[in-house]
Amino acid sequence: MRTVKHVGVIDIGKTNVKVAVVDVESGVEMGVMTRPNKVLAGPPYPHYDIDGHWDFILASLQELHQSLRIDALSVSTHGASVVLLGADGELAAPTLDYEFDGPDDLAADYDAIRPEFSETGSPRLGMGLNVGAQLFWQLQTDPTLKDRIATVLTYPQYWAFRLTGKLSNEVTSLGCHTDLWNPIERKYSSLVGTLGLANKMAPVKSATKCLCYLRSAVAAETGLPLDAPVACGIHDSNASLYPHLLKRTTPFSVVSTGTWVISLAIDGRDVELDPGRDTLINVNALGDPVPSARFMGGREFDLVMGGRTHHFDECDIADVLAQEIMLFPAVDPRSGPFQGREHSWSIEQSDLSDGQRYVALSFYLALVTAECLNMIGAEGPVVVEGPFVQNTLYLDMLKAVTGRPVESTDGSMTGTSIGAALLVERGEKHASHAENHIHPTADNEPGLASYAARWKTLLEA
Repeated sequence: MRTVKHVGVIDIGKTNVKVAVVDVESGVEMGVMTRPNKVLAGPPYPHYDIDGHWDFILASLQELHQSLRIDALSVSTHGASVVLLGADGELAAPTLDYEFDGPDDLAADYDAIRPEFSETGSPRLGMGLNVGAQLFWQLQTDPTLKDRIATVLTYPQYWAFRLTGKLSNEVTSLGCHTDLWNPIERKYSSLVGTLGLANKMAPVKSATKCLCYLRSAVAAETGLPLDAPVACGIHDSNASLYPHLLKRTTPFSVVSTGTWVISLAIDGRDVELDPGRDTLINVNALGDPVPSARFMGGREFDLVMGGRTHHFDECDIADVLAQEIMLFPAVDPRSGPFQGREHSWSIEQSDLSDGQRYVALSFYLALVTAECLNMIGAEGPVVVEGPFVQNTLYLDMLKAVTGRPVESTDGSMTGTSIGAALLVERGEKHASHAENHIHPTADNEPGLASYAARWKTLLEA
């Protein structure tokens, strides 16, 4: 196989689509291009802009390859999505947006057939967050769809198929609250047969497997070499986890931040997961079950800040601590450990300065994250990946409330992109380069701990 120095990573998040070039020796993104992940309204229902994404991916690969030389490709995407292909390899139906609430119309009928949490490790979620609910709704509302479906593909593997022509599914996406996977027995769940899709599921392959090489048409359009290997692909939170699986001793936990804040515990305490609080069993790149919890932290941040400035000063921190200015969950009540609750402030919102709002919101996000970590039995260091590593207030509070070391990746690195890039060569010889920074103890940590204890007391009351 050719020497791999630069890996092109296609990273499709719920908010943005990104194409990055990662230097696997240094673990640094050398170049990045992005576009918003806008959802098309329909018909027949809200769905992802597959054609727009593909045009952007090809153009970005061409431009980045000209300046940086791409040797191989990998893919990561958000979870809770599948693509339905016809016999001709084209879409049998648009790819449904998991935030579409249409599946809720048939919730009672779906609940009657879905497997128990003990089989799938998948909590019952609203909208299309359970892929099984998506598929059930689509099949019920479009009676001809089942006959049109030749193959069901998990989302990262669809893009790998566009690149290589090879069909596959992979366990990190199947294990992301789809209801379609049995993580303990490592096989498709009983729901696949119930839906009549058992003979339509692509074969399951490892995230690290090379699917072969580029289609000639893709190579011609992008300028990439025909023998550029393409990894099977991975769910984005598990891409963030992957480098740590390769290099760290256990126990530890990883908090992957973005639109979703997803906490994953490796070799933590034995706990009984509560599916009613959005805990679940994810599946890591090695195929092992991972206790996990999640909430829409990035979405909540955007909703609360509403475009306001992120500037704050020490007086804002002092005011928030002294006056116990607190935000209580849940800003987005559709997911997370406090789903179904209506958020509230301890003071009138109109009395908040932008700095106070930012500080209290940062503390809130850390406190909800800490609750997620506790629910999944996390122990050892907490490694934070993604945009929240830039928020020192979040890191300060997370360290104070957990009482454990908090580490963060370098601001120039994105855990998802690095992890996806390491799939190409299984990462062993490069994993040591993905170093983290130990977050220092804040001077006001006792005050933070007292604030956290008061927040929890008021929340329980």
